[in-house]
Amino acid sequence: MSKQPGREPIALTLADCRTPLINEPLNASQAERLAPSFKALGDPIRLRLLSRIASHEGGEACVCDLTEGFDVSAPTISHHLKVLKEIGLVTAERRGTWVYYRAEPAALNLLSTVLSTPQEAGV
Repeated sequence: MSKQPGREPIALTLADCRTPLINEPLNASQAERLAPSFKALGDPIRLRLLSRIASHEGGEACVCDLTEGFDVSAPTISHHLKVLKEIGLVTAERRGTWVYYRAEPAALNLLSTVLSTPQEAGV
């Protein structure tokens, strides 16, 4: 997934998209800025990596904990983590020789707000 020049993915804030798309259509600018994040999550490996990071004990995961269980090489995992980081869905911090990843709550909240639906009574 390449970054397009002049466009900052997930640059929206919750204030920009506080209304779920079932209540009000997204405008062109909102759709342009949200689409790269949804595209990134359209890859099963990236979706699984984000899930592992977000659900990991302490809310962060070392890259060394993320490579098991995938039928791809470590460089491929690194590429997918880079995409998630570039798009703003995760942050990374180097500690010695390891990199630790953390899900970015604001980005996840934004995506979930846009996709949210009203809860049915009694559910």
